[in-house]
Order: sequence, then structure tokens, then C-alpha cells
Amino acid sequence: QVQLVESGGGLVQPGGSLRLSCAVSGRLSSINARGWYRQAPGKERELVAGITSGGGTNYADSAKGRFTISRDNAKDTVNLQMNSLKPEDTDVYYCNINYIVRGRTYDDWGQGTQVTVSS
Repeated sequence: QVQLVESGGGLVQPGGSLRLSCAVSGRLSSINARGWYRQAPGKERELVAGITSGGGTNYADSAKGRFTISRDNAKDTVNLQMNSLKPEDTDVYYCNINYIVRGRTYDDWGQGTQVTVSS
């Protein structure tokens, strides 16, 4: 199991921006994908944006055109730039990593970071 440390959440006004960052502890040689998910109380966790080891990206419809996921290989972090934020973007955001160790696939999660969009 690896540790994921998230940062960058907070309170922002509608139309503002936030940048979430997720750092992974330890070195992993076989990462399938990394992503950001969101979860509201009583609801299932859902994908916001993902990025594969090959650099391919995918986004939830609600995130397209406003959010950008990227990797910083030097720092081994994955970032989510969120622009034009709306009140409906308010949620707890979780970083995820999907990787392989000795032929077995794992999913690990960060502790979550609160994003609140409100005036």
C-alpha cells in the first residue's frame, strides 16, 4: 500500500479557481492510472478526471472545459486545476492511484480534501 497526500482544497467564490495536488509516497514502477474523484454525503464516489501512464486523460462531463488534470513526473504528483468553479462543484475530492505490484492490481486513496464553492 502506498500513501497519497492531497493538498489545495478550500473555500472559493463562484468563478474562482483551485489547484489540487496529490503526492505519492514511495516509488512505483507499474502505475496504470491516477485520478481525482469526488463524493458527496450518501452518494457514490465518482470520477472527475483521470490520467493514464501513457498520458491519456478523461473527464466527467461536468469537468470538461473547466478542469485540467496533469502530472509532474519530477515531483511525482498529479494535479487538478479547477477553473470557473460553480457551487455544484462543492464536495470532498479524493486522489486515486491504480497500480500493479507482483502481478496484483491495487487501488489506493488519499484522505480527501474539501472543496467548497460559495459566495
